Amino acid sequence: MQHTSKRSSSWLMLAILLVASMLFAGCTAVAPAAAPAEQATAAPAEGAAPRIALVTINQQALFFNQMIDGAQAAADAGGAELIVFNANNDPAAQNTAIENYVQQGVDAIIIVAIDVNGVKPALEIAKGANLPVIAVDAVIPDGPQDVQIGVDNKGAGTEIGQFVVDYVASNMDGAAKVGIVGALNSAIQNLRTDGFNEALAGSAGIEVVATVDGRNIQDNALSAAENLITGNPDMAIVYATGEPALIGAISAVESQNATDRVKVFGWDLTAQAIKAVDGGYVVAVVQQDPETEGKVAVESALKLIGGEAVEPVINVPITIVTSENVDQFRSMFE
Repeated sequence: MQHTSKRSSSWLMLAILLVASMLFAGCTAVAPAAAPAEQATAAPAEGAAPRIALVTINQQALFFNQMIDGAQAAADAGGAELIVFNANNDPAAQNTAIENYVQQGVDAIIIVAIDVNGVKPALEIAKGANLPVIAVDAVIPDGPQDVQIGVDNKGAGTEIGQFVVDYVASNMDGAAKVGIVGALNSAIQNLRTDGFNEALAGSAGIEVVATVDGRNIQDNALSAAENLITGNPDMAIVYATGEPALIGAISAVESQNATDRVKVFGWDLTAQAIKAVDGGYVVAVVQQDPETEGKVAVESALKLIGGEAVEPVINVPITIVTSENVDQFRSMFE
């Protein structure tokens, strides 16, 4: 009996081991394989709307709102979903947003960079996930972008600078003191300042007395411009490198009762700028075409998502607006 019991126990143990091994084998056979990371960034399924993220600088400036309008129109026409992120002038927020959109599986990233070098790591993550990257306005040097869209900011700065040189020669006997209201946290506007200064460097009668930092915020620009004007009573010209700077400079000239002695040159029309052109104290404004920039950015993204080739650099021309051609822009601000 004892021998039979041991044999039965052995057979029972063998059976248990056999069943356990079968169950283990069955479990491992049906376990799903982990999806590779690139599956999250594959082209949208047939019939699904492509999702395009537009990471912008802020939505205070009319410029960026016009860009969003153009992007939205192109997204609607192309059957895409446009997701807009407002960074509120915070470069770190742009980086975080890009990384989040990659995780969420968007199909393309459009970036209007604040910090053109600091944003590179986030854009590299997007490229590593096989996403098309389109840079608008700010040029990202040696960046991973597939397409660069916008104006030649330094070249346009030189162009408006030469306009100032010619104006001083014709209207101020070739001599004038100039102040600049910039945004030192903006790579774009720093290029506009560099180009402007290069144009003025060849004119012995023009002196740049100071550059103040408006930080791309209207209230800051207003305070900086007021200090610039009060601190330099013999200054005859103010150059503003962006929309907040221009609005601040115009408001400062008005608040300081300097409309008869200070002439303003700058970037990006607004209703206030047009009124000042009519008033004679804003002489010339570099007008970009942000709506077209936004439109072309989304169109380029859709082509890249679909596997089509796109030119790596797409330049959108500028217009220098003066009293002679301002009428053609009035309807945009009514």
